[in-house]
This record gives sequence, C-alpha cells and structure tokens, in this order.
Amino acid sequence: MRDKDLYQQILGIASPWRVSDVELDVKQEAVTVRVALEPGVALACPECGAVCPGYDRRERRWRHLDTCQFQTILAAEVPRVNCPQHGVHQVGVPWAEPGSGFTALFEALVIDWLREAPISAVARRMQLSWRAIDTIMQRAVRRGMQRRETQSPRQLNVDETSFARRHDYVTVVSDSQTGNVLHVAQERNTESLKSYYATLDEGQKAAIESVAMDMWPAYIKATLADVPNAREKIAFDKFHVAKHLGDAVDKVRRSEHRQLLAAGDKTLKGTKFQWLTHPQNMAREQWLGFKLLRESALKTARAWALKETAMSLWHYISRGWAQRAWLGWLRWAGRSRQEPMKKAAAMIREHLWGILNAIVLRAHNGGAESINSRIQLLKHRARGFRNKARFINAIYFHLGGLELYPTAPISSGTHTDR
Repeated sequence: MRDKDLYQQILGIASPWRVSDVELDVKQEAVTVRVALEPGVALACPECGAVCPGYDRRERRWRHLDTCQFQTILAAEVPRVNCPQHGVHQVGVPWAEPGSGFTALFEALVIDWLREAPISAVARRMQLSWRAIDTIMQRAVRRGMQRRETQSPRQLNVDETSFARRHDYVTVVSDSQTGNVLHVAQERNTESLKSYYATLDEGQKAAIESVAMDMWPAYIKATLADVPNAREKIAFDKFHVAKHLGDAVDKVRRSEHRQLLAAGDKTLKGTKFQWLTHPQNMAREQWLGFKLLRESALKTARAWALKETAMSLWHYISRGWAQRAWLGWLRWAGRSRQEPMKKAAAMIREHLWGILNAIVLRAHNGGAESINSRIQLLKHRARGFRNKARFINAIYFHLGGLELYPTAPISSGTHTDR
C-alpha cells in the first residue's frame, strides 16, 4: 500500500477530501500529511449551509497523533466562502473542530491525560507549551457547557472553597443527586449565589426541594430572595452545626486547662483530639481510655455531653418531635454557665428553622464536602492556580460531569455535487 493510501485509511479521510502527499523529515522526526479538497466540489457556508462562491484558500496545519513516535502534522489549503448573509467564513474540516490547531483525536488524547495529570505534566508529555494544553482544556469545558442539557436539580448543595490564603474563596453549587458541579462563581457573597439562580427559570426554581448550606448569611439571603418557599427548603448542614459545637467545646477545654494548670493539675494536657474526635471514629481502646475523662465532673466533659446530645437529635422524622427535642437541648445549654456553649446555642436557636428543615428533608452537605476535598486535591496537584478563571475552569473540567471530547463537525462545509 502506498503511503498516501495508508494515511488515507489511518486518518479516516473520506471524499471530498483526500491525502495528496506525505512528507517525512527524519532529522526533525516529523511527518506532514497534506490533505486536499477534490476538484469541482461545491462549497457551503458553515453558518447556514447555503452554497456560496469561493473567496480564497488559506494554509492550515493541525497536530495529530504521533506516527511511530514521529510528530504528525495535517496540512491543507482550506477554502473560505463569501456568504451574502454571513460574510467570509472558512469551511469546516471533518478531522478538527473550528478554531482548533489540533485534530479531534489529538485533543481527545490530551483530555484523557488531563484527567490524570496536571497541565504542566501533560505539556511535557505531549511536547507542547503549557498554554497550548490549557487552551485545549478551556475549549473542552466550553464544549461541555454548550452541550449540557437544561439542568433542573431538585436537591442543591452550596458551599465555598478556598482559592488562596487570606480568605479568598469561590462559591460552588452542586447537584446532591448526581454529585456534579453545576456552577462556580467568584467570591462568596450574595451575588455569587444569585448568579446561579439567574440561570434558572421560575419553574426550575419552584422545583427545587432543598438547598443544603452552612449558615453563611450571604447564601441565606440569596436563596430567600430567589427560591420560592425557601424558608421551608433551606437546610443547615449537620457537619457545620457539629463544627460550631466542636469549636465551643474546645474553647471550654482551653479555658479550663489554663485554670487547672495554674493549680498544678495536668488532667487536660494532651486531650484536645479526644474531645473533638467523633466516638464512632475511636478505636475501642481509645474509647475506654476516654471513659474517665468524659464521665468526670470537668466543665469540658459537660460541654462535650451537650455537643454529643445535639448530634443525636438528627434522627427524628417528625418536625414537631424534632423541634421539642431541640428546644429542650437549648434550655439545657442555656443553663450550662459555659459562655462558649451558650453562644453556640444562641446561634443554633437563631437558625433552628433550617436545622429542622435538614432533619425533615434528610438534606445534608456531605456531597459538597466531598467535592471540596477533591478541589483541594486539584489545587495541590497543580501546585496552585495563576488566577480564579483557570481555577474555576479546572473545577468544571474535573467535577462538572461534562461531555468534554470533540466530535467531527456535522457538516464539513462542502457539497459533493459536481
């Protein structure tokens, strides 16, 4: 088989295109495959499909998959047409998407690598610049977002994740049922979340059943403003309630530890993580070793008991019974004479309506916490991001559940009629 016929078969080039020449450069370890349009082919506008007169031809080149470790380039003189309605446009080619300098198969390979490694590593592997690989990633995300069908999520998770130090965040909205990131916005203010709700129509907003979040006022404000009956749908996550209570217990421990040390008592020395570890995560030996502390008359032990009791109140099904149990707990916490626990109780009382929603709706932000962990892993693997735009793009690429791969254009912009 001749080299032109061979590459015609390998590349899948079909009429009205044909391989016209193959140039081998052994010194540069490169193969250039020249592709030409068959004579007499009618040209069509890629925008409307109307047959149009040719305008000119321009040389274009595309990086393709390597041939026997030789870099392979497709080259073609691609016609441009002059459409009366849309002006001058280049016709499409069946091996690459418009505007790309790479064949669809090459982009697919890069996307596969990007799923496994950071841009810098893929750039070294493919012998391309960092910017070229980043451009392929950006194009993949744009392609995936354009293909994404209309989203009508029923259960939303809203969380913030850090972009950099010094309290620099982005807002992440995800679908609790699919685990896919739906929206990423810069900052964590009211407008950040409202920018997502603005993408939904009234019917989609009304169909939302729950919005799990922490008690961040900006997110509460945005949801109350944009989601119908949001007061019955906002669910404050158990994890964040536990965090507030855990912080309160630790403040009680630190205060009591200072008092005991002043009296020469080292009972609480080195016990921080015992008070903060979930009992289910303790080995049997740890739990038994913790027995004397948790059953003691220490203020920290009483604060810990308050926290653990609160965490046991999430199993209710009835809103009425759940409310009675929480109001009883709030009275107990209010009598505790421990300022950190009283402050935590006041915060819980203010947000009790959303806590009850979370219990009844069985809504939580566990999926968002998992996404947050994966985002932080992306940051670590990439050794940080240059700006938020690229950070957001990476989140969509890896966690958006998008269809990223290129496909051949529907029309090559040509007609085979002679």
